Amino acid sequence: MIKRIVFAWFLLTAAVSGSFAQERMPQRVYTYSDEGAEGGFSKNNLFLGGSLALGFGSYSFNVGVSPEIGYSLTNWLDAGVVVNFNYNSIRADPNYTGNIRYHTFNYGGGVFARGYPLPFLFLTAQPEYNWVSQNLKDVSNGATATYNANAPSLLLGAGYGQRVIGQGSFYIAIMFDVLGDKNSPYNDIYGHPLPVIKAGFNVYLHKK
Repeated sequence: MIKRIVFAWFLLTAAVSGSFAQERMPQRVYTYSDEGAEGGFSKNNLFLGGSLALGFGSYSFNVGVSPEIGYSLTNWLDAGVVVNFNYNSIRADPNYTGNIRYHTFNYGGGVFARGYPLPFLFLTAQPEYNWVSQNLKDVSNGATATYNANAPSLLLGAGYGQRVIGQGSFYIAIMFDVLGDKNSPYNDIYGHPLPVIKAGFNVYLHKK
């Protein structure tokens, strides 16, 4: 059920993003120029934006925001810095969670790189570090507990988007944490990695 919901949401977001791009974004993709002040830096290649994450299933709900600032190094490579704020809740269930309710908040940050082998397709890597605060409640007897942890993560994945350097971009991506740290915020309650689905946009600070 969870996989079906995530897949349906992924398709819906891609369709909405595609519609938006047809109406708002030019059909060209690359307008990169190596000419810039002092050693090739161009303020036209600096962008600001971020992404939203949303996930839900039979027992869980997740929402997050990730502001980012980056720079288009070439016509096929972006890199930058990102920060994360995420909230996750898992409802109590006697079979799935043993009647334990979970509320989890995590924050952190890292760096990212997106390489475009094709104009509409990119591969992404995002090493980061997160701090996790989790509140547990046993609904059968009212007992509560708080758990704090931190963990490194390495998100790898791929995505679809449209990008006009010097103007703007949008994207949708799916990633997985490949480090396997037990305290990773991208695992389920059993320590299994979960898909991280993000839809985002960027605006270049000095539009051409």
